[in-house]
Amino acid sequence: MPIYHRILEAGAIPWRLRNSLEQWVEAKARSHHPALYRWLHLGRPADTVKAITRGPQHHFFGYYDKSPWNASGRYLLAHEADFNDRAPTAGDRVGVGIVHLDGGNRFARLSESRAWNWQQGSMAQWHPADPERLFVHNDCRDGRFVGVVCDVEKGEQAIHERPLYALLPDGRTGFSLEFARLAVHRPGYGYAGGQDPFADSLAPAGDGIWRVDLVSGRSDLLVSLAELAALDPKPSMAGAWHYVNHIQPSRGGRRIAFFHIWHRDGAAWEVRLYTCRPDGAELKCLLDTGAISHYDWRDDDRILVWAKRPDASPRFLLLSHASPGFSVFGEADLAQDGHCTFSPDGRWVLNDTYPDTHQMRTLMLIRFEDEQRLDIARLYSPKSRWWGEIRCDLHPRWSRDGKRVCLDSVHDGTRQIYVVDVASQVE
Repeated sequence: MPIYHRILEAGAIPWRLRNSLEQWVEAKARSHHPALYRWLHLGRPADTVKAITRGPQHHFFGYYDKSPWNASGRYLLAHEADFNDRAPTAGDRVGVGIVHLDGGNRFARLSESRAWNWQQGSMAQWHPADPERLFVHNDCRDGRFVGVVCDVEKGEQAIHERPLYALLPDGRTGFSLEFARLAVHRPGYGYAGGQDPFADSLAPAGDGIWRVDLVSGRSDLLVSLAELAALDPKPSMAGAWHYVNHIQPSRGGRRIAFFHIWHRDGAAWEVRLYTCRPDGAELKCLLDTGAISHYDWRDDDRILVWAKRPDASPRFLLLSHASPGFSVFGEADLAQDGHCTFSPDGRWVLNDTYPDTHQMRTLMLIRFEDEQRLDIARLYSPKSRWWGEIRCDLHPRWSRDGKRVCLDSVHDGTRQIYVVDVASQVE
């Protein structure tokens, strides 16, 4: 435990003195003595968080469930925006391109999108069919949201009739949902300017999770909202709006997971975590406790998810698709929600926090074997400037070799992308 935490937890020190020390550390030491601040919190004075983009324009990648590095690690996929203080409108464009990590961190804009948000960008991601050169992102063309395939050297290669949310590792199958519906029912995750064909339907039979054939371009409805609403219906579903979100394939692509969400007033959501095979078979509700948040697959069977327990406070729960029940992960040291991802070898969990009382987000690693937590950075993120739809979550992501992590942050006053070398910690 860092020295600062030991001092604050020492019961022999009067509360007034402990409180004064905490306020000095978080206000004065952080701004005027950053090396001391890092030593008190993290046990080292050096700053390991390195910017790879810079202003005046704003740069970010997006969500935490995809790696921005290409296969060789030469390029890092990124978005570039001209503003940072409001939600995007239908007419706002964002640049999509690559940071040349071996070329002075130069950003090259390769495409543009009018289908994006601050949480997930345009869903830019490397194409599993050729993760060295091909990437995909979403756009709005002729009033419709579509998926776009681009080559880093040859430009745009193909257009898919539906926007892409997630791709299977085989590079032949993608999954989609209605981003116009998300824009209404989960602001900050959908896209402005779209038209939901089932906007007046609570749980339409013609919408839900779509499967997209990335070779032929054809798409078909995998699981409908009507089907999900009819499965073990709850009283809270009466008169509620239903939608789906957060589709993620398992590591080997044998299953996908997603959230089924419903609400009546836009505030009190309830969530179920489902999994199924890529063809929609073996649909199974894996967790149904009402409040479920971020998750990640460790392999093709186990999922780590922040969720409410049946009769206890929320924690990270480790679920197995093959067996019922759950185990609590990091109960003592992981007492708040975060964006959790397993390292490529499954030995470590990368995680972050929302802003604390001092407006600081903490970046951390947790060893899976013994749940030992290692804090690696604390970053300023004032909610007075960035919250709600325009908040800048760290959304930490692993490099493909598991030696670096990438994050988005506003701690320098602009939204930029940072990289931390964690090779020595995870070796």
